[in-house]
Amino acid sequence: MLIDHGAGGDPWAQGRVLSENPEIDPTAVVRASDFGRYTYLGPRSHVAESVIGDYGYAMGDNQIAHAVIGKFANIATGVRINPPNHPSWRATHHHFTYRSRSYGLSLADDADIFKWRAQDRVEIGHDVWIGHNAIIMPGVSIGTGAAIGSGAVVTKDVPPFSIVVGVPARVLRFRVDEHTSERLQRIAWWDWSAEQIDAALVDFRALTAVEFAEKYDR
Repeated sequence: MLIDHGAGGDPWAQGRVLSENPEIDPTAVVRASDFGRYTYLGPRSHVAESVIGDYGYAMGDNQIAHAVIGKFANIATGVRINPPNHPSWRATHHHFTYRSRSYGLSLADDADIFKWRAQDRVEIGHDVWIGHNAIIMPGVSIGTGAAIGSGAVVTKDVPPFSIVVGVPARVLRFRVDEHTSERLQRIAWWDWSAEQIDAALVDFRALTAVEFAEKYDR
């Protein structure tokens, strides 16, 4: 007997229709963050002091903090963006030196540590794909069109349209040649209106990146 229970857990398999208003799963926790149009945040995710641009999605079990994420972000399950650093210059890494009240100690919590973390932001370009359980470390910048392999730990800036894998992450190859990369960034289709994107949808499906750049970089 063939059984299809919950469409295999794929939240898109039952024809989800997004809207101008962000869709945030009831189990997700969001603090001081901004979501664009047609965005989706999956279950058990935590987002703090971040921006996720139009059409971006994070599938679930994500932790995102102090990040600016461009449009059309593709964030798989379990991705962590900007995990908090600890003050390794001190005698101990432990919370008690800056979350002191939680441990019944006499000093107020150390606001400087939290300011330091907030300043060490992550910046992610448009149309970036981040694979399952990847970790983007504090202060990293990821270029538009890049792809981050599953389980990668990204400790350095990532060039546009590159594919990076491994621990620590390294460039495996580039999705397109340098000329095509420049043309796609010049076209900047991610800034098109919904009507323009819809009009070009057949080409998005049928053309390679090189062919698309050739047609639209006029």
